Amino acid sequence: MNRVEYEIPVRCRGIAVVLLKRFEDEYRVLLLRRSTPVLRGLWCYIGGGIEAGETSWEAAIREVREETGITKVDLYNSNKFDQFYSSADNYIYLAPVFVGYVNDDQDVALNHEHSEYRWMTFGEAIDSAAIPGNDEVLRFVEKHFVKRTPTEWLRAVPKG
Repeated sequence: MNRVEYEIPVRCRGIAVVLLKRFEDEYRVLLLRRSTPVLRGLWCYIGGGIEAGETSWEAAIREVREETGITKVDLYNSNKFDQFYSSADNYIYLAPVFVGYVNDDQDVALNHEHSEYRWMTFGEAIDSAAIPGNDEVLRFVEKHFVKRTPTEWLRAVPKG
């Protein structure tokens, strides 16, 4: 008897962004409380879809601007992915995670998707992050983007 194998589709249609801002002597992470039906009331970092004609880093910059009002961000590719399996639709979702350093003069202005925000310590953010796997992403970002200086090779926005 021949067995037919089936592949689970992988979809990569979105991005995630972890924003960092220095407060005195430590970096803090921006988490937003969702107010829309998807993930309502849960704390998350920035995420969103990639629109037609955009690169993933362009989508990351747009989503940061739309969700937080922040227009100046030093953006890096983290080389990490948000991921989950949708049992309802039988696919694996992957989203590249970007890390953005925010200048002191940038304030947050939330859009309709969120009800509040907090710049959290990494400990607070890891304890508050709603989706399994977000804690791993945050630990990774702390290790490679806070405790170390990222290499220019990871800079997301091309110079020029």
